[in-house]
Amino acid sequence: MDDGVCAVTRSTDLRRHARLLHQAHDARLSGSASQTGLRKVVSRSWDRVLSYGVAPDGRTLDEPAGPEAVERRRAESPIAKVLPQLRASLTAVAEDAEHIMVITAADGFVLWREGATRVGRLADDLGFLPGADWTEASVGTNAIGTALAEHASVQLFSAEHFVRAQHPWTCTASPIHDPRTGEMLGVVDLSGPAPTVHPTTVALVHTAVRLAESGLWTQHEARLDGLRAVAAPLLAREHGPALVVDDHGWVAASTGLAPRDRVAVPRAGEAQLVHGLGACLPERVPGGWMLRPSAAGDGATRLRLDPDGDPPGVVVEGRQQWRHALSRRHQQILALLMRAGVEGLDAAALSRALYDDADHLVTVRAELSRLRRVLGGLIAARPYRIAPGVEIVPPDPTVLGRLLGPATPLQPWS
Repeated sequence: MDDGVCAVTRSTDLRRHARLLHQAHDARLSGSASQTGLRKVVSRSWDRVLSYGVAPDGRTLDEPAGPEAVERRRAESPIAKVLPQLRASLTAVAEDAEHIMVITAADGFVLWREGATRVGRLADDLGFLPGADWTEASVGTNAIGTALAEHASVQLFSAEHFVRAQHPWTCTASPIHDPRTGEMLGVVDLSGPAPTVHPTTVALVHTAVRLAESGLWTQHEARLDGLRAVAAPLLAREHGPALVVDDHGWVAASTGLAPRDRVAVPRAGEAQLVHGLGACLPERVPGGWMLRPSAAGDGATRLRLDPDGDPPGVVVEGRQQWRHALSRRHQQILALLMRAGVEGLDAAALSRALYDDADHLVTVRAELSRLRRVLGGLIAARPYRIAPGVEIVPPDPTVLGRLLGPATPLQPWS
C-alpha cells in the first residue's frame, strides 16, 4: 500500500483489504512473516506502541477526567475560538456519514465529541469520551495519537489500529496549529465504522482545519489592529526608530524602520537584539511591547551556529552577544537557510532536505514559525531566508556534516 495519508483509494476492495490487514496484524504480533506490507506510518506507530507496552487486546483505560476538568480544558483551549467554524465544516457531515467529530488538545486529551448518535454510543463502549487520553501510549495506534506523534495528517482503517477493539473503526485526523506561533494546539478527527472509510475524508478534515487556522489568524489580525491604535500616539512621540509588537513578537506598527512582520518574542527585563535597531529592552505598553534602541549603535547583526555550545544553538552578535538554545531540528533548518543564501528555500525544498519528500509542508511551516519566535526578523519569509543585512558566519564543514549528513540537495559553501 502507498504510504500516503489516505488509508484506501476509491478502487480499494475494503473487505479484502481489511482481511489482509488483519493477517498482517496477527503476523506482527506472532513474529511471523507477513504477505501484506504495512504503510510506513503504521509500521512506525506499531513500533512505538510496542515500546510503550500497549496490549493489543487491552480494553481497560484510565477513567476519563470529570466534567469540571473537561470544561476547564475547553475554556483554556484556543481551539474554542474557532469551534463554531469546525462544527459548521464537519458536524453535519459527520452526522450524515455516520461519523463523529472529535477534537483533542495537543496532549491527546479529548475536548469535544459530537456527531452521529449511534456511533457515539459505540465510542462510549470504547472509552472514546471527552476527558479520555487518546495518545498512542494510552490506546495504541489511532489517527489522533499517531497524528500527534507524526505531526502530520493520518487516516487509519480497520486493523491498522493496534488494539483489536478499534479494528471495526476508521479514523482521519489532522493537527491544528496556532498560525502565530506554529504551536500544535491539538487534533481534529472524524471517526466512524470501518466500512465508511473514504479517501475524500482526508481532504475534508484538512480543509476544515485550514479554515479554522485561518479564523485564528483573522482574530490575530484584529488584535494587531487594536494594538495599532495604541501604538500610533506612542510612536508619534518617538524621535528615533521604534517598534510596537504583540506578546508573540508580531509587529503592529513601526517608525524609522523598513517594514517587517515579526521580531523575537519580548520578555520583561531581558534585553534582545532586533535587526536594524540593535540592543533593545522591551517596555510594556497596553496589549504589547515597545522596542527601541537602548544604546547607540548601527544595528549590525551577525549570526553564528554553535551546536557544540552550552546550550547548543545559535549565537547572535551585535553590540552585545546573545546565545539562543535551539533543538537539533531548528539547527538543521538554520544551517540549510544559511547555506541557501539570498535565494532562500521554500517549504517544499526544506521538506525534501529534511524528510526526503515534499509531503511535510505543514510541519516545516510550523517549525519555521517556532524558529522565528526565537529569532524573529533575522529570518525572512516567502521564501524562507536569512534576512538581508544579517552577516552570516559560515559554519565549519564538519558542523554541517554532523547536522545535515553527507547527502543534501544544496551546493556546498563557496
